[in-house]
Amino acid sequence: MQKKMLAIIGVIIILFVALFFVINYKNDQAINKSDNPYGTTDLEQPTIDQLDNPHYGNQILPDELDEKIQNGEAVTVYFYSPTCVYCQNTTPYLVPLTEDLDVDMKKLNLLEFPSEGNKYGIESTPTLVHFDNGEIVASIVGQRTEEEFTAFFNEFVLE
Repeated sequence: MQKKMLAIIGVIIILFVALFFVINYKNDQAINKSDNPYGTTDLEQPTIDQLDNPHYGNQILPDELDEKIQNGEAVTVYFYSPTCVYCQNTTPYLVPLTEDLDVDMKKLNLLEFPSEGNKYGIESTPTLVHFDNGEIVASIVGQRTEEEFTAFFNEFVLE
């Protein structure tokens, strides 16, 4: 009886180890096959799951954003998190809207770069911020309607 129990426990352990390696292999394949804008392979699972989603392209890394702001360039940034339900609801209509309006909206993933939220005073996601001349010109926080985002872009970005 005790040998059967040890055998069953051994099989369960082997299955968990195999599952661990399969998941790691799958994630490595996803990272290597996609256009990974993050410059690292140490990504959170929700970020890995979004790598091939066209709504999450046009990423900006923190150093690039800092440089644009310091140079006084106008830049519009969508601060989001892949785990944020409101972001998951907003992104599918916000991204096509920016494409229709020809707005170059950069995206910054706060799950991968949480300190960037503090740096720019981002208290929740999604948050859309427009910077110009090194300053925050305007921001819109939370899940909003397409009309509200359109008004934001027309007032602050498409001047």
